Amino acid sequence: MAEDKQPIAAAPAAELEEKKEEKTETAAPAAEAAPKAEAASKKAAPQPETEDESEDFSIEGDETVSGLMAADEELPEEIKKKLEQNKQARAKRKVLKKKKKRVVKSVHSGCAYITATYNNTIITLTDNQGDVISWASAGMAGFKGAKKATPYAAQIIAKIAVQKAREEFGLEEVKVFVSGVGTGREAAIRALNANGLNITSIKDTTPIPHNGCRPKKPRRV
Repeated sequence: MAEDKQPIAAAPAAELEEKKEEKTETAAPAAEAAPKAEAASKKAAPQPETEDESEDFSIEGDETVSGLMAADEELPEEIKKKLEQNKQARAKRKVLKKKKKRVVKSVHSGCAYITATYNNTIITLTDNQGDVISWASAGMAGFKGAKKATPYAAQIIAKIAVQKAREEFGLEEVKVFVSGVGTGREAAIRALNANGLNITSIKDTTPIPHNGCRPKKPRRV
């Protein structure tokens, strides 16, 4: 009876070994297919978009550029070019001199002299002793002919003179003295106030004749 039982027990063991071999054969291609499936899934998966970040960056850059443009629009480009040309011309005219120690002078309050004629407008900013801090004229800003006496030219030259006085000397308040009957006198006073100077007083120093000189005969047309 013992001899009959031995082959019966051996048969299931052989079947188990065959099943293990089949499992290993099926597992091997599955293991090889796994990395391929992962690579395919990575390719199919949408990569994180970096375009939004670049777009945001470009938008911020555009905003900064627009801010700079707004700051540069204070003075027209033609006037800026003219001022640079004037600086270069002055640099050529300068003669070599002994260097002196420049004392930084701060002027809190001063005077503004506006000369408005029919042909031009000149603004001069000084300290309380009368020493000139900065000045500007319509011709210096690049205006020619009849445009020199316009209110727009007066606004531009007031801005030029005030910027220099505030940056280099710290001027904050002025007494205004107006001379002449040109069209740019009121525009110049308003431009001084608009550019950050506190106006404490305004005085008209236009000379008035007291029947001194004989007037010209009327023009025949």
